[in-house]
Amino acid sequence: MAAIKSLFDSYRLGGITLSSRIVMAPLTRNRAGAGLVPSPLAVEYYRQRASAGLIITEATQISATAQGYQDTPGLFTEAQIEGWRKITDAVHAAGGHIFVQLWHVGRVSHRSLQPGGAAPLAPSAVRAETQTYVNNGYANVDEPRALTLEEIPGIVDDFRKASANALLAGFDGVEIHGANGYLIDQFLRDGANRRTDAYGGSIENRTRFLTEVLQAVTAEIGPERTGLRLSPVTPASGMTDSDPQPLFNHVLDVVESLHPVYVHMIEGATGGPRDIVPDFDFEALRTRFSGTWMVNNGYDKALAEAAVASGKADLVAFGKPFVSSPDAVERLRRGVAFNELDRDHLYGGGAEGYIDYPTLDKADA
Repeated sequence: MAAIKSLFDSYRLGGITLSSRIVMAPLTRNRAGAGLVPSPLAVEYYRQRASAGLIITEATQISATAQGYQDTPGLFTEAQIEGWRKITDAVHAAGGHIFVQLWHVGRVSHRSLQPGGAAPLAPSAVRAETQTYVNNGYANVDEPRALTLEEIPGIVDDFRKASANALLAGFDGVEIHGANGYLIDQFLRDGANRRTDAYGGSIENRTRFLTEVLQAVTAEIGPERTGLRLSPVTPASGMTDSDPQPLFNHVLDVVESLHPVYVHMIEGATGGPRDIVPDFDFEALRTRFSGTWMVNNGYDKALAEAAVASGKADLVAFGKPFVSSPDAVERLRRGVAFNELDRDHLYGGGAEGYIDYPTLDKADA
């Protein structure tokens, strides 16, 4: 009789062995320094959280046009690579593993963040109904410009180059950000993609950009180092789709054919209700993919343990618990509450609300 799988069991992910099935989800903190280089504070921030089975970093720009929020880091310059190397070295020295999440925000941006004050890039010139964090406050995003057919291969290649840079920076792998209303998600959803060429219209065409990015990254660094995050029904950044089930059934069929090491699935509205589309069948997606299945959104210990024990998920990602509790894994293990979240210092700032949260060891002392 097979042993019941536990949230705290080790897990083999590609070429690495995770100390548990608990993942630190990507968490934007808006604290990059000059040149969008991770700050020295970020070295300590990630080192403190190295007890996670796997850390997935905050979303990180693949190019200068990919930025949508103030003070978010990049991975397209030598200085940025060196800044990240200090972080990966610190996490590895503490016994952890770390993937970098690579993004292009597409239309979720502001002209003040774009080279030369240009309009943000998107599949179509459809403005997102959302705001971004810029100039130390919130502002409506700007109307984007539709990418030309000739420009798209360059964006795909930016993902490839950033994945190569990730290995130079010492990361164990990359997570392609295909979720939450950013560029890849914008191509997928018909509410944002109004194109009439090979990248728009049919489900197959709207999936083309994701396919090309995933092909480029897995060819560059190997599928065993490549993950993908998806959010089929989240309305984040004003996203809509007329029929998400067949769209994401097809997406998972494509993903399965390219064999990334994991899919990171956001169930429901990102950071919100899990049942926002009650009849959406996440299990239908799960059955289409033979690799590691990571779940996210609103998981507590009981829900996470049940997901792992039943085989519904191989890994469970936790977000805000890792913001307030560097030792979130140990707190889950002991059944101890997480620290209260300092919401005033989530985005931007310095050490306060970033690296000053207490651990159980400090509290015991």
